[in-house]
Amino acid sequence: MTAITLKTVIFLGSARNVVPPWGGDARLGDRVTNWVKSTLSVRNEALGDDNITHQIHMVDPIEVFGPNGALSHSGGELKAPTFFMDPSSLPEATKELQDVIKGADCYLVISPEYNHTIPPALSSVMGHFGGSNYSCKPSGIITYSPGPFAGMRAAMAIQVMCHELGCLPVSKICGLPAASELLELDGTPKDAEDRMLKQLPALLTQLEWMAVAMKNQR
Repeated sequence: MTAITLKTVIFLGSARNVVPPWGGDARLGDRVTNWVKSTLSVRNEALGDDNITHQIHMVDPIEVFGPNGALSHSGGELKAPTFFMDPSSLPEATKELQDVIKGADCYLVISPEYNHTIPPALSSVMGHFGGSNYSCKPSGIITYSPGPFAGMRAAMAIQVMCHELGCLPVSKICGLPAASELLELDGTPKDAEDRMLKQLPALLTQLEWMAVAMKNQR
């Protein structure tokens, strides 16, 4: 078998860093992110004659918009999209992030829904970079919620955004309702046999298949 390590960029959708008055996590998505990272770290799947593993790079809006972050000069309001800038004028950290995004084989988006749609931090981070950086690569969408709807309305909107950026979303979606009831803070499943957690392996299988096929054609 041929070993293939996919460069997998994970975009986090939430920049929330506050505990709501009714309690809970400052950022519920950290549980989901930890679970996804743990799953990818041990994933070693046969795909035809190939053996697939993942090299992960996280893109967290709290970090990239924070002090000295890769997009701190532009901010969440997207004052300076890279495709309106002279490449030589971009901060070094921005160039590095752009290189990571452009060099990826596939993307995962982990996101809640805000006001029934895409969180602004997510659309801003991804929208800072033009479609040529994402072109001809697949994406997978993982959404979550504290309640019963699993972020599905955001998932539908994220599909369109990824499609228009050129990182075509696979059809499988992983949606986690009441995520804190499914996962511990460190991402460990509370019940590893819970049927909601079976969505991720199916999504990853599609993502890997498409990533290898697109990689071979680029």
